[in-house]
Amino acid sequence: MIGLTVLFLIIVFGLRQYTRHSESVPVPELKGLLIEEALKKLEALGFEYDLDSIYQVDAKPGLVIEQDPDPNTKVKKNRTLYLTIITRTAPEVAFPELLEKTFVEARAILNSYGLKLGDTTYIPDIARDVVLDVKFGGERLNAGRPIPKGSTVDLVLGNGKGASEVQVPDLIGLTLEQARFALQGNSLTLGTVNYMGLIADSLSATVISQTPTPEDPAVSIGTPINIALANQ
Repeated sequence: MIGLTVLFLIIVFGLRQYTRHSESVPVPELKGLLIEEALKKLEALGFEYDLDSIYQVDAKPGLVIEQDPDPNTKVKKNRTLYLTIITRTAPEVAFPELLEKTFVEARAILNSYGLKLGDTTYIPDIARDVVLDVKFGGERLNAGRPIPKGSTVDLVLGNGKGASEVQVPDLIGLTLEQARFALQGNSLTLGTVNYMGLIADSLSATVISQTPTPEDPAVSIGTPINIALANQ
């Protein structure tokens, strides 16, 4: 009888000890804490942990943004908790091709690559709101170059008006047709045409003088350029 009593007491106390050893504790709230503070809490409560990391633009590095199990879930001590934190190092992306894209297209592409739009500068060009150049840190940025995700890039766009002034091209030595073509390509017009001396073949005559000249200051678009031709 005494033996049975002793055995019963051993079983009762053993079960109590086992129950206390396996009792559940609530998972602490870790989301929103910096990882250093979160780990101190876990270690103080006797939890194990496993870390994963992701990068988010404008998010504070080292911040816990996800946890598993959820806060206040009751689990056994020594349970492994899984935390997701914001990484301190941004992954790199190959910069996309933006040249000749419209501003709206370029902005959408930057957003899809996790990049930010910085300053927009407009320069004279007949293409309106079209990307003519891309700058990163003040330097030209070519497609394919790796840059950190979340970087800010600046766009150079056309204003749709073109240049208001152009430099006069050098027409000396050109035929009349060649001179006319060169002027059209520079948004200038042909002014007076004078033939100097005896002209045996007007088609082969070339420009011997012009006004204004290439050395003169830039002129407005549409300015007429006067030329004189002669047979050489």
